[in-house]
Amino acid sequence: MTALPSAVAAPTAPQVLDRCRALVRPALVKSVERLHPWMGEMAAYSFGWCEVGGAPVAAPGGKGVRQALAVLGAEAAGAPGRAGVAAAVAVELVHTFSLLHDDIMDGDSTRRRRPTVWKAYGTGPAVLAGDALFALAVETLAETPGGAGGVRLLSSALGDLVHGQADDLLFAARPWTGPERVRLHEYRAMAEGKTGALLGCAAALGAVLGGAPPPTVTALDRAGRHLGIAFQLVDDVLGIWGDPAVTGKPVHGDLRERKKTFPVLAALSSPGPGARHLATVLESDAEPAVAAELIEDAGGRTAALDEARRHTAAVETALAAVPLEAGPANDLRSLLDFLVRRDL
Repeated sequence: MTALPSAVAAPTAPQVLDRCRALVRPALVKSVERLHPWMGEMAAYSFGWCEVGGAPVAAPGGKGVRQALAVLGAEAAGAPGRAGVAAAVAVELVHTFSLLHDDIMDGDSTRRRRPTVWKAYGTGPAVLAGDALFALAVETLAETPGGAGGVRLLSSALGDLVHGQADDLLFAARPWTGPERVRLHEYRAMAEGKTGALLGCAAALGAVLGGAPPPTVTALDRAGRHLGIAFQLVDDVLGIWGDPAVTGKPVHGDLRERKKTFPVLAALSSPGPGARHLATVLESDAEPAVAAELIEDAGGRTAALDEARRHTAAVETALAAVPLEAGPANDLRSLLDFLVRRDL
């Protein structure tokens, strides 16, 4: 008797990321090779492809979340994944451009356990490399059939990203309490711009190049934006309570840097004497561990995770609102679960 074939297991999120990176990588490398050699080396360094000086690195760089969303956006619209490759390249170039400038603005000296580009090459060269990556992203889309609408979509997302980044920088100068304090709704708007806009753009751009109708493009953009907020909220939790061996960041790092993240703002907004005590501690030279305990006691950690779950549910609602190819839609959901529930 012939045995029935066993069901094929759905791919895991890391497998989805690996598949999409493998599809996009040749085009991304080819695109970076068009840059001035010095700019190309800094770009390759920022992607994790080489060391300072250009010596190759065998290990891959980041997860490639945005490029995966672009590929899956095209596939979810019924097109082959390769239809979303130009979108994936453009979004990855813009994302890296934003990181180069972000590291300079924040004064961050390390990323992925290596010196940031501005620390390795200098501030001026890092700014120039970021500018080159942005120009290359626009050129990549402009040269793609049907890419004119994609350029408009990317430009709009970049405007939202800059708006979010501006708010994030301004938050640092505002007080912890009082009428000028940062409200939770302001933080959500900042997170949507700074983190969500480009994630939404990635999925929507892939769908545009895959020939999707406007409602599908809008739904994927909305899903990506909610994913970005949820991702940022989890990042906020890890920035205070994450394991340094996993996150690559020092414990209580966000508190040491006095960042106004969602758990802190939620704790400060809670009723009772705990919030007032926390405000006093934040304004003092007390150890960050003291503030971390007070934030948790005041419900800041729970509030952030509950908020992340609400945005996760909003992603599901957006994906269910339009007809999508089942396999890619499930891959998107797998990616969502992987990104939002990481290391918690």
